[in-house]
Amino acid sequence: MARQGLPPTRGEIAAGLGLKNRQGIDQHLRALQAKGIIELVPGRSRGIRLRSTTLGEHQTSTAPTFPAAADIGLPLLGRIAAGSPILASGNIEERLQIDPALFKPRADFLLRVRGDSMKNADIRDRDLLVVHQTSQARNGQIVVARLGDEATVKRYRRQDDRVRLEPENPAYQAIEIDLQRQELIIEGLAVGIIRTGNLHAG
Repeated sequence: MARQGLPPTRGEIAAGLGLKNRQGIDQHLRALQAKGIIELVPGRSRGIRLRSTTLGEHQTSTAPTFPAAADIGLPLLGRIAAGSPILASGNIEERLQIDPALFKPRADFLLRVRGDSMKNADIRDRDLLVVHQTSQARNGQIVVARLGDEATVKRYRRQDDRVRLEPENPAYQAIEIDLQRQELIIEGLAVGIIRTGNLHAG
């Protein structure tokens, strides 16, 4: 979690431990939850949270603290590898010394924008999108969403079990998602832009 920014999947835990059978992983995770060391979030492949809690009458366990993002700068992501956590080391091109506290909510990573589907929201090709990492979004917010193996930047609209990811360019069509049939992962919210192209006065 410190290295990649997200908890592992059951499959990644099994691979890390050299196990072929994942059933035992769930048993171990439930045991850790029963001891109060972690919290399991139902229905999410990476739904593992560390927490501080009392293990016994005189024993306590505190979740480890990791270096603040300001100490290491904001990671700039390139093309996101299929199926990997968004902050996996293989996705990070470099780290830029930008203070995360300049943005509200606090920034967690930068994403290099490709294409012009969000140009009417003043998000241009080659811009660096500043993103606050969260799995929660409200209607009308601009999100980084993952569909299968691809991440996209779009405006988020949800009604019941249907989500519409809307571009800000009439040349593109909205993406319609039925949450009962498709998996949609919200990786974060757009909280700012760093322009890397040529700027013109005026």
